[in-house]
Amino acid sequence: MKLLEPISIGGVTFRNRIMFPPLTTGYEAKDGSISAQSRAFYTRLAKGGTGYIVLGDVAPIRSFAPTPKLFDDRQIESFGLLADNVHAYGAKLGVQIFYPEYDVDALNALFDNGEMDNVRTRLHHDMQHFVNDVTEDTLMQIIDKMCACALRAQKAGVDVVQMHGDRLVGALCSTKMNQRADRYGGSFENRTRFALMLVRALKRAVPSMVLEYKLSVVTPERGKGGIDEVDAPQFAKCLEEAGVDMLHVGQANHTGNMADTIPPMGVQPYGFFVEITGAVKEAVSIPVSTSGRIIDPEMGEGVLQSGKADMIGIGRALLADPDWANKAAAGKALEIVRCISCNEGCVDAVLNRGFIACVVNPENGFEETRKITPAKTAKNVVVIGGGPAGLEAARVAAKKGHSVTLFEKEARLGGQLNIADVPPRKIEIRRATEDLVHAVRREGVKLRLGKIATPENVMALAPDAVILAVGASSFTPPIRGVHGPNVRDAWKVLAGEQEVSGSVAIVGGGVVGCETAEHLGAQGYKVSVVEMQGQIANGLSTTVLPTMLENYRKLGVEQYTGHKVLEIAMGQLVCTDQDGKVVKIPCDSVVIASGARPVTFDTAALIEQGVEVVMVGDCREVADISYATKTAYDAANAL
Repeated sequence: MKLLEPISIGGVTFRNRIMFPPLTTGYEAKDGSISAQSRAFYTRLAKGGTGYIVLGDVAPIRSFAPTPKLFDDRQIESFGLLADNVHAYGAKLGVQIFYPEYDVDALNALFDNGEMDNVRTRLHHDMQHFVNDVTEDTLMQIIDKMCACALRAQKAGVDVVQMHGDRLVGALCSTKMNQRADRYGGSFENRTRFALMLVRALKRAVPSMVLEYKLSVVTPERGKGGIDEVDAPQFAKCLEEAGVDMLHVGQANHTGNMADTIPPMGVQPYGFFVEITGAVKEAVSIPVSTSGRIIDPEMGEGVLQSGKADMIGIGRALLADPDWANKAAAGKALEIVRCISCNEGCVDAVLNRGFIACVVNPENGFEETRKITPAKTAKNVVVIGGGPAGLEAARVAAKKGHSVTLFEKEARLGGQLNIADVPPRKIEIRRATEDLVHAVRREGVKLRLGKIATPENVMALAPDAVILAVGASSFTPPIRGVHGPNVRDAWKVLAGEQEVSGSVAIVGGGVVGCETAEHLGAQGYKVSVVEMQGQIANGLSTTVLPTMLENYRKLGVEQYTGHKVLEIAMGQLVCTDQDGKVVKIPCDSVVIASGARPVTFDTAALIEQGVEVVMVGDCREVADISYATKTAYDAANAL
């Protein structure tokens, strides 16, 4: 398998062609040093067989951005500890040095004085204009700072310096952002001048290190801060001549929507940047890597065999399963826990000032504290419920060495995942169901499908512990007319158990209601979403929302925010708007999507017999798949 073959780049041999590309993780300490959490995460990737790991957005200056920083010699030690850890498992370590597209010193002064309103105002201005305002003297100082950062990385034992071809460097290259009239603006030669000066300076500063350039490409559809697609091959040649040892080709950013660079399910095809990478590779003789929705070894191998790349960037898929490379090497690719590209646990978390985690891998981001430990005493465990929480609890309990029986009242496993994968673009959620089911079968969990659990049949198994994962049920609000013949339930509509006709009004503009509206709109129905709050889709990924709203526009889905439903009548919904005015919305069918409530289970007999009972997932608190899998993991691992 070419994916697992070593490759020599700039005199350094990489154990395989699997790369963890630069991602902002949020794991670092406040001063930008590599924290214990960060070290544990990257070490786990190395242990799992990843050959090349890149730390994203390493700043050569003090800034308030939540990224790694290497501007002070005192930070070298933490980077050195990480380098030692990943080297111990045979991986190589790179740092992606970047400089933000704003006046860092000016913003730091405002931030230090607590002038946050001024910070936001200045930041907004700089993001648009700093590329054109920054002086040549300052640009030279920035190069010096980036070279000093590279020297510190070298002292720490880092193997590769990657230059971030987005942010300030990419903005200078950009035909969309660079409006300068001096020798750094206008022509291709001028716009790429700073990037090439930086490459040559780094080559002089750290001649023994591998130099990599993230070639951020602006496509006709997406991106601003980078080189235009038509110029990418020529720029790649210039970078090679300047001394770059390898290129990482990716989508340029600066669009305001992270879906462009880290696309959620259904927004971009698999391997969406491979063709552009191939065009760049044809222009140079140095190795080139690509990334972008490559989720399994077969995909990665296909790209390498096509000759369009020499190394494969695997980002979110390694969050889902850090053993991706080792499983591929062992011929166990079917055991890989596959990324579902939901962006909920990873991208959204970082955008909300949290840290990267993963909805299908409870250990991601918690490598120090979440590890499945063998049971001291094997127990007889019963899990009630075969949704994501129940499946994860059964998997972990069985892996610990317990004997596990799982009850599921339906004939198939998956619970709410079986309707979550129905709306447009959501079919990839099916991977989560398939992988969980495969895992519990592999671990020897005894499945009782189509069996309703009762205190009696559970007690008949003489359990030592029972994990309740009975989930939630859809909530029917006390609205006049809610039980009328024209009223449907969103869950049942998505499951195909109920049909609608004519024009449709969705009561509830949460995630389920909005996805149901898009689902019905795509089938040709005229749909309206009625939501009491001031906005719809609260809680939906910010990388998904723009695509959904664009589809609403195309499908003609109407939105009534700030509207309270008073009555469901034949042919209309009667509401009041935010001013208290009565509004009548014509409709033939009404679909209720007003949230969910935990399902209860009578545990009195179990507790009376001394059986340990623990609730996980929605029956404990209605939340999301991330909460379901994490509570299930922790509960099962504690047995």
